[in-house]
Amino acid sequence: MPSVEELYRNYGILADATEQVGQHKDAYQVILDGVKGGTKEKRLAAQFIPKFFKHFPELADSAINAQLDLCEDEDVSIRRQAIKELPQFATGENLPRVADILTQLLQTDDSAEFNLVNNALLSIFKMDAKGTLGGLFSQILQGEDIVRERAIKFLSTKLKTLPDEVLTKEVEELILTESKKVLEDVTGEEFVLFMKILSGLKSLQTVSGRQQLVELVAEQADLEQTFNPSDPDCVDRLLQCTRQAVPLFSKNVHSTRFVTYFCEQVLPNLSSLTTPVEGLDIQLEVLKLLAEMSSFCGDMEKLETNLRKLFDKLLEYMPLPPEEAENGENAGNEEPKLQFSYVECLLYSFHQLGRKLPDFLTAKLNAEKLKDFKIRLQYFARGLQVYIRQLRLALQGKTGEALKTEENKIKVVALKITNNINVLIKDLFHIPPSYKSTVTLSWKPVQKVEIGQKRANEDTTSGSPPKKSPAGPKRDARQIYNPPSGKYSSNLGNFNYGERFRLGTSNMRN
Repeated sequence: MPSVEELYRNYGILADATEQVGQHKDAYQVILDGVKGGTKEKRLAAQFIPKFFKHFPELADSAINAQLDLCEDEDVSIRRQAIKELPQFATGENLPRVADILTQLLQTDDSAEFNLVNNALLSIFKMDAKGTLGGLFSQILQGEDIVRERAIKFLSTKLKTLPDEVLTKEVEELILTESKKVLEDVTGEEFVLFMKILSGLKSLQTVSGRQQLVELVAEQADLEQTFNPSDPDCVDRLLQCTRQAVPLFSKNVHSTRFVTYFCEQVLPNLSSLTTPVEGLDIQLEVLKLLAEMSSFCGDMEKLETNLRKLFDKLLEYMPLPPEEAENGENAGNEEPKLQFSYVECLLYSFHQLGRKLPDFLTAKLNAEKLKDFKIRLQYFARGLQVYIRQLRLALQGKTGEALKTEENKIKVVALKITNNINVLIKDLFHIPPSYKSTVTLSWKPVQKVEIGQKRANEDTTSGSPPKKSPAGPKRDARQIYNPPSGKYSSNLGNFNYGERFRLGTSNMRN
């Protein structure tokens, strides 16, 4: 093993050789052997090996292996020095291998080391993006779980920081191709990250690009298979995928396939849905997704069938007035409970699809069923007016900080919900029923309208290393779905105002 003095002497030989440096193979071999020495020798080797690496292609494998040994040294200062110099080895055919090594080094728990690895990967990305991606995706597909996880997070956070000259069309095509391979076996969290990666690519910002992403999500959601409401993984997968698809929909990228699947497969099984998330109103989350998608349906082969399923489900949440006894009191023990949040979603979805078949209520339903529906609408609207008055009275005069309390925030959302339902019911009371009104769903931000512009007719949708994950489910075990609508959505069904009205389940008694 060479001493410090021998390392400096051989370094001098190589430095003084200038253009003839390649002729001093023995001197470079002495420097390579420095990795077997003590701490001082290793630190010098970590600096000297990369400096002369390009002059000895016949020793490339030995040099890279020697530097890799230093990257795995017990001394953190030696590791950091070796990692910092790794990009100098990324030449020609060696680059994918260096990218592979750096990707594996992402598993470090040392913050400074982790940052060096990130910077080194970004450095070689700018040299050869396709070669670097080869190393990254190799580890994502075949590496250990912790390496896979961090490589995916690297792509999801760092790609967007790269300049256009690095992320060329060819590079983006490679990212899409390799991502499709990974998406054949991913967890829910990984799927979300890959959708973030892909939706950020310039080449997929076009209508055709967005459509391609929607098809990718549809494939992941397994829309060709029969829906199993009693399987939490099946339910969670559908929710995760649909949530990723919603922002992609527009007037040119249609949600028809998803909406049809929800109407045919999910709505009939709404009450049977299972979820591992304690306290989550899974039925409401499904209905919210359906409502958001309903604005972007294209031509629909099964439009009337889907409207009937929506109509039938809506009736379940719009009760008939209770029968009165001879003394004028209710014959039953309890007033029907009104699920305002559910009705907003269903009524909105029905209203959106109804625009495509405006004579559904008058021509497709028999007179008795239409009469029954209007009785339910009238009864629901009557209770709605009482609830709206109560909410307005509770919020009257409150501004600024007073509206930011938890209780008042919930009341503000409740007022949005009830006002939306009120607008939609008024449309359906027209003769014939109208579908012209527009509302902003209660959990969506209100669109600002510039002076002189009309409101749009349709709602639109809009480092230290991470800690090692504990042993958990395999990649095919879907991750828990994260509700999209903020912390108030889960509280709405439990909001008590006075003793008689609850937002999710409000009694009708005046």
